[in-house]
Amino acid sequence: MAQVADLKQRIQEGEGEERRRQEELDRLLGGIPNLPLPEVPLGADEKENRKERQHGAPPAFGFTPREHFELGEGLGLMDFETAALLSGARFVVLKGQLARLERAIAAFMLDLHTEEFGYTEVAPPLMVRDAAMFGTAQLPKFAEDQFRTTNDMWLIPTAEVPLTNLAREKIFAESDLPMRLTAFTPCFRAEAGAAGRDTRGMIRLHQFSKVELVSITTPEQAEAEHQRMTACAEEVLKRLGLHYRVMLLCTGDMGFASRKTYDLEVWLPGQNMFREISSCSQCGDFQARRMEARYRPGGEKAVRYVHTLNGSGLAVGRTLVAVLENYQQADGSVSVPQVLRPYMNGQDVIRKNG
Repeated sequence: MAQVADLKQRIQEGEGEERRRQEELDRLLGGIPNLPLPEVPLGADEKENRKERQHGAPPAFGFTPREHFELGEGLGLMDFETAALLSGARFVVLKGQLARLERAIAAFMLDLHTEEFGYTEVAPPLMVRDAAMFGTAQLPKFAEDQFRTTNDMWLIPTAEVPLTNLAREKIFAESDLPMRLTAFTPCFRAEAGAAGRDTRGMIRLHQFSKVELVSITTPEQAEAEHQRMTACAEEVLKRLGLHYRVMLLCTGDMGFASRKTYDLEVWLPGQNMFREISSCSQCGDFQARRMEARYRPGGEKAVRYVHTLNGSGLAVGRTLVAVLENYQQADGSVSVPQVLRPYMNGQDVIRKNG
């Protein structure tokens, strides 16, 4: 009897030790990034990214172009000081026609992606649980970059999180794929590693808006879907008449969950440089394994993991920045791009007190 009691005690202790070791193993495995595809260039940082193509040319000005925050503040429609009183650094208050222009940009993007490119619009939750953040690989490695609520929810850093997790713990028929989703949401990022970078203006905020694209597809369709998604994001820039280039990221500059990423970089005349406005990534089955997202190939009993892709189509705040800087006029006013005018009630120029 003493031996049996001792055995029960040892089993209980062993089960506890097994749980601890499994949690530690899961933590270590959760910190291993995805493997890049063979065609991804080797490199240490962004200097070794490879330019794939370029579209358009920089606008010619007969004056020294201003940066977006100079234009916005000059119009009296972009207020960083009041935002800082309300919320601290890296926030902005947009007013009047700039607030409307941001809304117009988002509406234009959503209409393009849903009506012409076949994406289904989704209005997802803006707060998610640990499992959803783990599923798209924001956790455990990047917890310090996120905002957490007092009841242990997370504010989404991108709509990729809720959109991709719509596939979690599901088994799709192959005929249902690819599934293409889009959403316009606020996004929240702590920018923990951004000290001293882009401290002025709207390039790097704690809260910003984005139109996100997500695809759930089969392994065989993933590469073609990646090219298609990138082309959809590019089309936004083309119709806005913005100069941009497409960069294939090297291994040292890729995201944690990605196996191949294209960055779209738009020309900002005020900064006299290209800046990222979209990243389009294919993740293989990396996220699907974390979410248990699978599909059943036609005529087969066994299931396989889906492949997931995500991209910005585009970052709305940065698109607003690009429009302001590329469409600025000598007197500080801003011409409204032709495709956005229907969303601005026909307004063609934004002027001070306009």
